[in-house]
Amino acid sequence: MADHTSVAGPALAPADQRTTPMLEVTGLEVGLPAGAVVDRVSFTVPAGRTTGLIGESGSGKTMTAMAVVGLLPEAAVASGEVRWKSQDLLAATERRRRQVRGREIGVVFQDPSAALNPIQTVERQVGEILRRDGLPRAQVRARVLELLARVGLPEPERQAGSYPHELSGGMRQRVMIAIALAGRPELIIADEPTTALDVTTQARILALLADLREREGLAMILVSHDLRVMAHVADEVVVMYAGRVCEQGPARAVLDRPFHPYTRALAGNVPAVTSRTAIAEPLPGAPASPFDRPSGCPFHPRCPMARDRCAVEVPALREITEEEPGRLSACHFAKEVSP
Repeated sequence: MADHTSVAGPALAPADQRTTPMLEVTGLEVGLPAGAVVDRVSFTVPAGRTTGLIGESGSGKTMTAMAVVGLLPEAAVASGEVRWKSQDLLAATERRRRQVRGREIGVVFQDPSAALNPIQTVERQVGEILRRDGLPRAQVRARVLELLARVGLPEPERQAGSYPHELSGGMRQRVMIAIALAGRPELIIADEPTTALDVTTQARILALLADLREREGLAMILVSHDLRVMAHVADEVVVMYAGRVCEQGPARAVLDRPFHPYTRALAGNVPAVTSRTAIAEPLPGAPASPFDRPSGCPFHPRCPMARDRCAVEVPALREITEEEPGRLSACHFAKEVSP
């Protein structure tokens, strides 16, 4: 594979050291009146590990992540199982889901400018869940300042009194991370946490997330369209296209040696260090819509390997090789993708 497609990820722990999954998503489907947005998605998130959901816009990755905590559009209907510590959150009461959100599972939303309240100070927003728990004002303030310092916000005492519009994009994202940590969660869902940031700030936020996972022992679901983000943070990746999983497995193995043409195409979008262009090998065509999937393999209209079979037969997501357990691909010709 060309240099610009080879990426390094976090070291993978031996299989016998991996813990029982804290979160198990099985056969998840999310439907809207226009059709199914997420179609039979399954993955796990072990304690202290990061599972990445990657794909282009419209692939269903954000809907998948938000279904875990019940933050779906009002018209959406979710089915399947989302087991959190053995309890199915899809079958749980709304009261139980509210207890989980913030306290057991924290969420870092994609756009902090939209997610933060413009008329409330940083201190008030970070301390909201603490006040709901009935902590005295002095304890709330102390905890807020501790959180702001932990996420690397400069001058926490001064910034606590700031409003979102007075902060830079990177600082707003750090505030979002502080809010997600306030309830002392065991799992963080980070939805495109670096999308609106410059490259330098992206690197700092990724380093912060990796450090927090290490120090706090957090599990994480990372949603991104950027392969470089996944390479730095994820242990396992779930590659999605048109609402379905097309490839899945250990991050380093999947990103360095993909078994699906779509994953290989995403890898081709990562520019070489010496490249003068923003994209090394642009993907042809537009992503397929989950509401109007092509027949057969949904990627076949854009796939350079497509054959007649691909246009009529939906490929099953299956294990590709006994030598690499857990490597799954939904491609009829998976073994031909990477030599």
